[in-house]
Amino acid sequence: MKNFYQKLKGFFNTKLGFLVLAIVLFWVKTVYAYYNKFNLGIEGSMQGFLAILNPLPTTILLFGIAMYMKGRKSYVYLMIIDLITSTWLFSNILYYREFSDFLTMTLIKGSGSVGNNLGKSIVGIIEPTDFLVFLDIIILVILLATHFIKVDVKKLNWKIPVIISSISVLLFGVNLTLAQLDRPGLLTRTFDNNYIVKYLGLNSYTVYDAVKTAKTQAVKANADSSDLKSVKSYMDANYVAPNVEYTGVAKGKNVFIIHLESFQQFLIDFKWDGQEVTPNINALYHNQNTLSFDNFFHQVGQGKTADAELMLENSLFGLPEGSAMVTDGTTNTFQAAPAILGQQGYTSASFHGDVPSFWNRDNTYKSWGYDYFFSSEYYKEKEDYNIGYGMKDKIFMKDSAQYIEQLPQPFYAKLITVTNHYPYLLDKQNQSIAPTDTGDETVDGYVQTAKYLDQSIGEFMTWLKDTGMDKKSMVVFYGDHYGISANHKKAVAKLLGKDEFNDFDNAQFQKVPFMIHMDGLKGGVNHTYGGEIDVLPTLMNLLGINDKDYIQFGSDLLAKDHSQTVAFRNGDFVTPKYTKVGSTYYNTKNGKPLKKISKVQETELDKLSNSVTTELSLSDKIVKGDLLRFYTPKGFKKVDKKDYSYKKSKADAKLKKTIKQNTMIEELGKSTVDLYKTDAPELK
Repeated sequence: MKNFYQKLKGFFNTKLGFLVLAIVLFWVKTVYAYYNKFNLGIEGSMQGFLAILNPLPTTILLFGIAMYMKGRKSYVYLMIIDLITSTWLFSNILYYREFSDFLTMTLIKGSGSVGNNLGKSIVGIIEPTDFLVFLDIIILVILLATHFIKVDVKKLNWKIPVIISSISVLLFGVNLTLAQLDRPGLLTRTFDNNYIVKYLGLNSYTVYDAVKTAKTQAVKANADSSDLKSVKSYMDANYVAPNVEYTGVAKGKNVFIIHLESFQQFLIDFKWDGQEVTPNINALYHNQNTLSFDNFFHQVGQGKTADAELMLENSLFGLPEGSAMVTDGTTNTFQAAPAILGQQGYTSASFHGDVPSFWNRDNTYKSWGYDYFFSSEYYKEKEDYNIGYGMKDKIFMKDSAQYIEQLPQPFYAKLITVTNHYPYLLDKQNQSIAPTDTGDETVDGYVQTAKYLDQSIGEFMTWLKDTGMDKKSMVVFYGDHYGISANHKKAVAKLLGKDEFNDFDNAQFQKVPFMIHMDGLKGGVNHTYGGEIDVLPTLMNLLGINDKDYIQFGSDLLAKDHSQTVAFRNGDFVTPKYTKVGSTYYNTKNGKPLKKISKVQETELDKLSNSVTTELSLSDKIVKGDLLRFYTPKGFKKVDKKDYSYKKSKADAKLKKTIKQNTMIEELGKSTVDLYKTDAPELK
C-alpha cells in the first residue's frame, strides 16, 4: 500500500500527473453541480451516463493545452483556466437558482441594461455550498504551495499533448453521437438550454450558444422580404376570427395596463396569517364588470419582464436566449400596441420608477411608438422612496397621477410596478402581514411585498373612481412572470399545503392573473387556456381594431376558435387536455403522467408539439431577422424612431402644449392630484 502511495505521489509530481489530478477534481465538482445545483431532469441510464461523461471532453481539451507549454507556464495556464471555468460554473449556479436557465452571450452582452439593481439579488441567492466549486483550485494551490506536489519543468514529448487533445476530441465525438441517439435533433430543434447542458455539458453549451449568437447576427444581415413568406402563409392559414360579441365594446375608452410584477395566480384569494394577502385584487377578480382568466400563463424566457412586455404589446415571443428588447429593441421594426393605438387617436405613455435604460426601454419604446416614457428622471428622488428595482409602488402610482391627468384622451397608459420583485424586500414600516413560515427566505417575504402591491392597486382604483375616470377607462391587469422559481419546490409545497410539488405542479404554477375591468363589461371568470401572447389580439378586438392584417402569434382569448395551446419558451406546453414538461406528457385534468401513449394520443401530441415548435421558430425568425421591416399592415404607418424623445424638458413642453386637449385637468377644470390618497408612511 505504501509503495502504491509513493508511486501515486510520484505520478502527481509530474506535469502529466498534475494535469490528471486537476481534470479529475474539476470533473467531480462539475458532476456534483449537475446533480445538486441544477435541475436538468436527468432520467434513465443513458442520460445519467452522459451527465457523468460530458464534463470530460472540454475539460481535457482546455486543461490539456497547458501541456503544450514549457516549464512553469503550463501550471500557471492550467490554474488560470481552472479559475475561469470555475467562475463560469459558479455564475451559472447563481443565475440558474432564480431563473432556471443558463447564462448566454446575449444576456451577458445586455447585462448593462439590468445590472444596476442586481447587487442585492445576488447576495440573497448565494448559498455557502456554492463555493465548493472553487474547492479544487484551493486544493491544488495548497498542494503546490506546500511543495507536496512539486512543479515539473521537464519538457514533454510533443506526442503527449497531441494525444491528450485527440482523446478530448474522440470523447466529444462519442458524447455527441450518444446524445443525438437519445435526443434526435438536439442541436437543431431544442428550445431548452437544460437539454444542451444535460447532454453535452456546460462548456459545450457555452460554445453552442456563442455559435448560435453569431449565426443570429448573420441572419439579420442576410434576411430579405422572401423570408417573410412562410410567416405570412402561416398567419393566413391559422388566423382566428375574434369574438364579435365583444368587438368594439371598449372603443374610445382610456386603456390602463397595470403590470403586476412577479405576481402569480395562486395569490388570488390566498390567505395567510388570518387575512387575505390581496383583498383589492381579489375584489376586482370577482367583480361582475371584470373579465378574469384563471388559466392564463406567463410565457417568458430569459428576458423575464422584457419578454412579457414584448408579448403583451407585439404578440411576438421572446427569444430563446437573452432579451429581444435589449438585443433588437433599438434597431428592429415593430408594429406594437402604442403605435397601433397611436394611429387610432390614442396618446401612449409608459410609467416606470427606475432608470430609463433598464431592459433598454428608452430605446425600445421609441421603436414601439410610445409618445411618452416617464422613468425615474420624472419622479422625486429620496432614499426611502426606493427599494430593490425602483420606486415603491404606492409612491410611484401616486406620483404618476400628475402625468396621467395631463395626457390627451383617449390614452394608453402602462404602469410597471416593481416592489413585488425578488428578493422581496420591504421595510418594516410598510409591512402589514407576517412572512410565511416555509423556512425559505426567497419565498417567505413574497406575501409581504404582494400585499403592499395590492394596497397600491386599491389606492389607484380609488383615485380612478374619485376622478370619474373609472367610467371612461378599461383597466387591464396582468402578472408578468413567476415570483417563485422551480428551485423552491419544497417551500412551495408547504405554502400550498401539498405533500409534494412535482414538474406538473410547477407547470400549472406558471399561471398569472389576467383581468380586464371596465364599467358595463360583461364579466365573469373565464376558464379558457391562454397566455401573454394572446393579450394584444384580445385588446384590439375590445377596442374595435381589426387585427387580421397584422402578424401576431396570439388570438382573441374570447374567440370561439381560440387555440388553447399555451406554448412555453422552452418548447413545453399546456392545454386543457395535455401538459408537456421536458420529455414527459401529463393528463392536465388529473396531473398523472401518460405512461402508455396510444397511437391516437401520439398523433395528438405530435401535432401539438409541432405547432408549438413552428410558432416559436417563426417568431424567432421575425425577431432575429428583423422581418417586419419588409411588411407593413394595411392602414398602419411605419414608426419613425426619430419622432420620439423622452427627455423631461421636451416632455414637459409637449404636455404644456396639449394640456387643453381633452385631458383630465381640462375636463375637470382642476388637478386631480389632491384626490389621490395613499397611506405611504414616507409621504407623511
